[in-house]
Amino acid sequence: MTNLYLDCFQMQSPAPELVPGRSKRDWMEDTPDRFAYRCLPLTMANSTGWELLCPFEVHIEWNGGMAIEDIHVSSPDPQAHVAGFALSHFSSGIVTFHTGHLFRTPAGWAVWCMGPPNEPKDGIYALSGLVETDWLPFPFTMNWKMTRPGKVIFKKGESFCFFTLSEHHKLEDITPRIRDINSDPDLKKDYELWTSSRTNFLKKLATKDPDTIEEGWQRHYMQGKSPDGEETSEDHKTKRRLKFPVKEE
Repeated sequence: MTNLYLDCFQMQSPAPELVPGRSKRDWMEDTPDRFAYRCLPLTMANSTGWELLCPFEVHIEWNGGMAIEDIHVSSPDPQAHVAGFALSHFSSGIVTFHTGHLFRTPAGWAVWCMGPPNEPKDGIYALSGLVETDWLPFPFTMNWKMTRPGKVIFKKGESFCFFTLSEHHKLEDITPRIRDINSDPDLKKDYELWTSSRTNFLKKLATKDPDTIEEGWQRHYMQGKSPDGEETSEDHKTKRRLKFPVKEE
């Protein structure tokens, strides 16, 4: 078995803080009864990786032009070394953030960097990258593309880069199979049971059935159970608890 590790070599001091991905999102908190957290795939995606946090507040202004000088990056913090962290480098409305780390992973594993999942940011879009960190001897950057002229602010402590790991070589060995669901009778039976259960639940909810309203929502996926109540997997997870980095000399 491959010895799994993620080495994070700091290329500057201090480097942007690195923390496990956080499942909470402001917009999810603001949904009625925080119902967005009922979607387990959302919360798991939010926390399946690590975040790099802005060391100070960053202001990005773009006039819509394609030249490097058409983006202006600044900070209200007089002590901030802005150019060493965020700058206009690629032109075309793109701002580049330095991660401050050189990452190394086991053979065959890569870092997949992106913006924080399920956290839209008005006026700017995170560009994703798959980086072969099992051999790369220099750091990668995190890039965001402005979507319209104007000003965008990254607050101190806000995630500017989210990354997870991918054993990407094995993806090339996978062949998607297009199948008729009738070829798997057990799966079809479970699907039809779920469909019937879901349809019945929604009908009762529409007619304001008291018990259904009190139940609020169906929890099959959250509980890792099939519609008949049977446990489906011992490996079902409802929370992701990734480790904080440890300091080594």
